[in-house]
Amino acid sequence: MYKNLKHLVFFVLLVGPLISIAQTQSSFIGSLDKPNDWVDAVFRKLSKRERIAQLFMVRAHTDKGKAFEDSIAKLIRKERIGGLVFFQGGPARQAVLTNRYQSVSKVPLLISMDAEWGLGMRLDSTISYPYQLTLGAIQDNKLIYEMGKQVAMDFKRIGMQVNFAPVADINNNPKNPVIGIRSFGDNKYNVAAKVTAYMKGLQENNVLVSVKHFPGHGDTDVDSHHDLPQLPFTRERLDSLELYPFRELIKEGASGIMVAHMNIPVLDNTPNLPSTLSRPIVTGLLKEDLGYKGIIFSDAMEMKGVAKFFPEGESDVLGLIAGLDVIELSGNSKRAVKLVRQAIKSKQLSWERINTSVRKVLMAKYWSGLSDKQFVNPENIIADLNRPEARELNQQLADAAVTILNSDAQIKNLDLSKKTALVSMGAPGLTTFQNIMKPLLPNSLIFLLPKDASDSDVNNVRAELKAYDQIIVSIHDTRKRPGAVLDYNAGLKTLIADLAGMNSIITLFANPYTIAGLPGIERAKTLILNYQNSDEAQRAAVKVITAEMKASGKLPVAVSPGFKNGAGVTQE
Repeated sequence: MYKNLKHLVFFVLLVGPLISIAQTQSSFIGSLDKPNDWVDAVFRKLSKRERIAQLFMVRAHTDKGKAFEDSIAKLIRKERIGGLVFFQGGPARQAVLTNRYQSVSKVPLLISMDAEWGLGMRLDSTISYPYQLTLGAIQDNKLIYEMGKQVAMDFKRIGMQVNFAPVADINNNPKNPVIGIRSFGDNKYNVAAKVTAYMKGLQENNVLVSVKHFPGHGDTDVDSHHDLPQLPFTRERLDSLELYPFRELIKEGASGIMVAHMNIPVLDNTPNLPSTLSRPIVTGLLKEDLGYKGIIFSDAMEMKGVAKFFPEGESDVLGLIAGLDVIELSGNSKRAVKLVRQAIKSKQLSWERINTSVRKVLMAKYWSGLSDKQFVNPENIIADLNRPEARELNQQLADAAVTILNSDAQIKNLDLSKKTALVSMGAPGLTTFQNIMKPLLPNSLIFLLPKDASDSDVNNVRAELKAYDQIIVSIHDTRKRPGAVLDYNAGLKTLIADLAGMNSIITLFANPYTIAGLPGIERAKTLILNYQNSDEAQRAAVKVITAEMKASGKLPVAVSPGFKNGAGVTQE
């Protein structure tokens, strides 16, 4: 499998020293101005075509079959690209494939993943930490630092060096179709503090970041995967809001920043020009005005936000002209390298400009420990990626996010011996929440209502509930990406409003923005927000309801006139 098996033995025996060698003791930004023999030696050996190729990262999967995997190996050998972006698959398969790809690459590959909530965002059999919006409710940012540290450990274990995270967008538009749960919230100070904590957890454990989506994708109603959004705001507005987290992160030494595909007329009034391709934005604003020296990544060049108006590889060249260092997911890297060489010949680009970016990329590889080729040991990788301490932290994060709105009166008055209805909505069957709560309430009965429950079923449940002393309602959003509006039918939403006016505790395992689409829910004496439908969130809710734990979370976004940012009962 490997060209040289001694590389694997070397990794198994010396994985610790590879991670902790002296070269990782300084920050990445601090290393950029220092002489480096390895970077110089590798740079000198690269042909001009190979230098350009170092600036491109292409897509990799472990769930697309052997033909796809072979095509990427061939591309690495022939094109000498700089890095890979792994997407869906499995950890053991990715470990084996990473070894194969590194073994055929002339220069070690910089390997990345878009893993905002950990490897579980992309890989099966791995941990999914809470969404950033859930983390936004947490009051102790040390927990978020620890999460960054655990994610960094996972990245190193699986042979990756760059996380395209955290998200620094301020989600102040509830209708945003692409950010939403990926943002820490709508308060710029809270967002900046939490992104900094996550970033430091990664960087201080030797993983590079790509903070995104510069200059701020939070207040858009268009998904840049499908079209080109526009930010129609003044420069004063951008300076005071969208740019605030990025300025703070630059001060804290962000190793990488990703530029979004957005049209921003106040910064560059060229029609249909994405910010990724704008020299006034990438070079003028990010490099010159904000003084940023780290790696500047493009967002994926295959996205419609850029490809719609700049097809056939034109965007790759324009991005480098604008000031980008790394082009992520070019539609055709071979064509792109050719177009870049033509741009240099026509004086649109200079070799000095290209060489500066190449040296940044090589320094990133050195800082990440790639000056010694690293191979991943596939044995026990699933167990290593599901460490007990990581799972414990995941539960601690869910516990710390639980937010109580209105009051905790219903929790204080809960009597475990009384006749209690456990009403589950939206889930196809029994949930973790019901399975834990039922044994604690010996005189209880579970009612299950799917999101498309018939009117007759809803009415029957409504009638039966009149005979119960206590009602505990759990509202679940089981969609993979929970939206801002629950996809429940009208009858179920009406029942929620009715139950809110009764002697009930309502627990929401869904996007907090869904509150706005549930008129009447604000009347609940005790409304518990858990932000998502994970098992950890459901266990956390049980702890709060049974007084095993005090809730300490605060609402990180404004969701309705009655529930503003910062709302939440602090239990004593």
